[in-house]
Amino acid sequence: MTAQLHRRTGFEIELMAPAGLSRRTLAEDLAARSGGRVQPVWHSDSEPSLVPGLGRFLHLTQGFAVRRADGSLLCTLVDDVTLLADLDPRTAPPPGWFRILSDDSRLINLLAAQSDPGGTLDEALDATARLWGTTTERIGSVYRLNDPAGTTIALAAPQGAERERPCEIVTPPLTGDHGAALEELLGPARELGFTVPREAAVHLHLDGAPFRRPHALANVVRLFAHWREPLRTLLQTNPACRRLAPLPEPLVAAAAGNPSEDDLRKAATDGELTKFFDVNLTQLLTDTPLRDTIEIRILPGAVHADDILNRAGLLELLLDRCLDPEPFPAAPEAPDAGVPALLDVAAGVLAERSESSTAPH
Repeated sequence: MTAQLHRRTGFEIELMAPAGLSRRTLAEDLAARSGGRVQPVWHSDSEPSLVPGLGRFLHLTQGFAVRRADGSLLCTLVDDVTLLADLDPRTAPPPGWFRILSDDSRLINLLAAQSDPGGTLDEALDATARLWGTTTERIGSVYRLNDPAGTTIALAAPQGAERERPCEIVTPPLTGDHGAALEELLGPARELGFTVPREAAVHLHLDGAPFRRPHALANVVRLFAHWREPLRTLLQTNPACRRLAPLPEPLVAAAAGNPSEDDLRKAATDGELTKFFDVNLTQLLTDTPLRDTIEIRILPGAVHADDILNRAGLLELLLDRCLDPEPFPAAPEAPDAGVPALLDVAAGVLAERSESSTAPH
């Protein structure tokens, strides 16, 4: 029996297109089935830099929003730089696939606003060049944009190494019948031969507002810190998944007592909290969230809705327990007792939910 979710939830599902196909292939297939259309979009991310003294490059890669006939968003399909193992780095760039690189987040935002993700490589930097009163320079297959003083602003380059094949499906927030909504996306992906990549994960985004209360946020920290190994065992977290880590010690220490919101924010700063932990709490610890959600990052990759929903249903129960003013229970010391104890916590929440739904009003 498939779990039924009760919370408004968005999903990020990492897949890999078969050789010869791409995330654009799936976007066009989904649009055709829904009578909708495909809208090219930019996806912003970062990658390690080979330039001495520069730790990383920020880049824009080509993604595709699929809109239904009424204009509502069905999903967005984007690249994911953590998916590498199934790709051939020797493969030449296919026609029309390129990326834009810079080293400043403000410039990347400007480039995303000015450049057409559905355009061509040779024109990718032209609109931004006009803002600076300069022109682009071609160096082999790469286009370079400098400011009037000769400082490089951005590069546009063909994108090879089969980077068109990674396909992260990003859903809008789903409020009901999550299984049918996911299968509307995953069924066509399976038919086209999309598979689960070696490093794949599924991420859940739940509304962050209930977890902004200090006791709830502290309980979330206790759950993911003190129950880390049982939780990962129970969910079958992919050991090859990248960009996961235990929560920073200052935040874990702050959650041990009865912390205030300021206590938790200071601890998050001291621990250099980013999104790349088992659970992304960054949006709960700011007054200006880009997306007001709590993001769970430790679900393994999947290409069937049932596999996703059953794990998500368990997490939903545990997160419901985090809303209780009482501290989340301590994990047992015996390693083998962790998983059964965690299931007992979830079962208790499920029983309370059942009693609440049948109680007279």
